[in-house]
Amino acid sequence: MTPLSPSTADRLRHLLVGLKMPRALEAFDDIVRRLETGELSALEAMQSLLAEEFETRESRRVKMGLMTARLTRIKTLEDYDFAFQPSLERDRVLALAGLDFIERKETVHFLGPPGTGKTHLATALGVAAVKAGKSVYFGTLAEIVASLEKAEREGSLQTRIRFLTRNALLIVDEIGYLPLTQNGANLFFQLVNARYEKGAVILTSNRSFKEWGQIFGDNVVAAALLDRLLHHAVVIHIEGNSYRLRAHRNLMPENLAAPQKPNPDKPTRRRGRPRKDQT
Repeated sequence: MTPLSPSTADRLRHLLVGLKMPRALEAFDDIVRRLETGELSALEAMQSLLAEEFETRESRRVKMGLMTARLTRIKTLEDYDFAFQPSLERDRVLALAGLDFIERKETVHFLGPPGTGKTHLATALGVAAVKAGKSVYFGTLAEIVASLEKAEREGSLQTRIRFLTRNALLIVDEIGYLPLTQNGANLFFQLVNARYEKGAVILTSNRSFKEWGQIFGDNVVAAALLDRLLHHAVVIHIEGNSYRLRAHRNLMPENLAAPQKPNPDKPTRRRGRPRKDQT
C-alpha cells in the first residue's frame, strides 16, 4: 500500500484531537505502520483505531459507574462458590444476571444466615447492571436510613428520596443487622413507597419476613413495607454455613452458629406419595 503522506497523517491526527479521541491518537502511528506493511486492510485499520478508543471509553464509563454506585468491592457471579452452598438454586441466580428483573422493576430478596454470600450475589448483579449501562446505587440499610435522616434535618428529604429513586437499581444490604428508630423505619418506608413499581430493588437480610416487625419496630410499617417489596418479587433463600468461617467452623460457639433449619418464609414440600386413608 502507498504510504500515507505526512500532510494526510497530520490531518488525521488533527481530527482525532478535535474529536477528543486520545487513545486512538496514541495508537495511530502503530496502526498506520501495520496498514502500510500490509498487515491490516484499510477497513481493519479503521476498526482497530475505533476499537482502541471505544474500549478505553467503555472502561472509563464502567469505572465511573461503579464509583457512583458505591460498588467499591467488585464481585462477580463467576467468583461465587455455588458448590459451597448446594441449597442455592444456581439457575435462578444466573437467570437474574440477564437483568430482566430490572426492566420489570422487580424486587429481589436474598435471605440467609451471615456469611452465605448474600452481599456477594447482590454486588455481582449490581456490577453486571453497571456494565450493561444501568444506573445503580448500593448501601446498607443503616447507611441509607442515616442519609435520609440527615436530609430530613437539612430540609432536603424529598431531594434525597428523588436521588435514591432515579437509579434503575437500588441495592439495600444488611437488613436486620442493626436496629432502626421509629423515625428511621418511617423514612425507609417513604423511600420504598416512592420506588414502588418505578425501579428495581435488591435486598439482603439474615432475618425472616416474620421478624420484620422487630427490625422496623412497628408491625404496621413492616406490613406496609412487605406489601410493596413482595409484590413483583423474587425470593431466594440460602441455607448453609458461613463461607468466611469454612476454615474455622469448629471455633464458632454452638449457641452462635447459624441454625441449620428451613427458613420459616420458605414453603415446605412433602416428599413421596400422599398417604391413603386407612379404613
